[in-house]
Amino acid sequence: MVNGEGAVETGREQLLESIRSIEMQTLIDMVLILFAAYILGRIVTIALSKFSEKMSRSGSVKVKMIIPAIKFGIYIIAFFYILREIFSMFGPELFLLTGLVGAAIGFGVKDLFADFVGGVVVTFERPYQVGDKITIGNYYGEVTDIGLRATKLVTPDDDTVTVPNSLIFSEAVASGNYGESEMMVVIDLYIASESDVETAMKIFREVVVSSRYVYISRSSPITLLHKALPFYTRLRARTYVNDLRDEFEFESDVHTRAWIEFQKNGIRAPQLHILSIPPIEEERESSDTNQRNVRLNRRNRGDSEFDTGSQRNSEL
Repeated sequence: MVNGEGAVETGREQLLESIRSIEMQTLIDMVLILFAAYILGRIVTIALSKFSEKMSRSGSVKVKMIIPAIKFGIYIIAFFYILREIFSMFGPELFLLTGLVGAAIGFGVKDLFADFVGGVVVTFERPYQVGDKITIGNYYGEVTDIGLRATKLVTPDDDTVTVPNSLIFSEAVASGNYGESEMMVVIDLYIASESDVETAMKIFREVVVSSRYVYISRSSPITLLHKALPFYTRLRARTYVNDLRDEFEFESDVHTRAWIEFQKNGIRAPQLHILSIPPIEEERESSDTNQRNVRLNRRNRGDSEFDTGSQRNSEL
């Protein structure tokens, strides 16, 4: 046991001695390698993104799909050179260094390490890709970048949201197009229960089919449904857009033109029937008034009884 402890102590001393012997130029070289990998990754991302914008939608999606893999390849090469330097510097003490690094990961940077592992999973397993419209956690938007630590989304309000890659292990991810150029859009319209459903469905179909954003093919048909609910009827269209960025323009176009035709044909929106409940202050005032009236009535009855008794006494 003593010999084992002595060996560990000797290994620590050798490790500390090796760390002290590291030249500043070596550390600078490692930092420069990481910095160069980061800059090169950014250049590749920007260049390929701009190049993809000049292509068709399907070609753009294919180009953007390879961006994360190229970035990870650059970082893997950079880490290879850094690890080679580490091997040459520490040699036998590397196992002890690995233990210290593992302790640092466990106590200090475990979240960062989990994000890195999540980025590797996202890059090679591909639950979503650059260009996909996804829902992850409480956010929905288009994936614009998949990095080592986080994924960037652009929401419909044009906000850029940075989502940690480790979220892939704890949250479900829904992809609206999953690498395809077209995407399904579900549009709901609500009409009054007494409206003519058959006419409304015909108008709805014509409006959807004639939209300039719609995409129709054998594999991407239009499906129209209606459902009668207690106070209204729901009309639903399940159809596709050719460019997922036209999702909300398509929905707005259908809503606008459908309701113009609905009004021409006497098809109304559901009416809300709200009970008129007096405010609390009015209830209090009404209650106070009623109590006041009750007291006055009682007083009046008492006065009349007194007058009657007085009259009888005077007659006697």
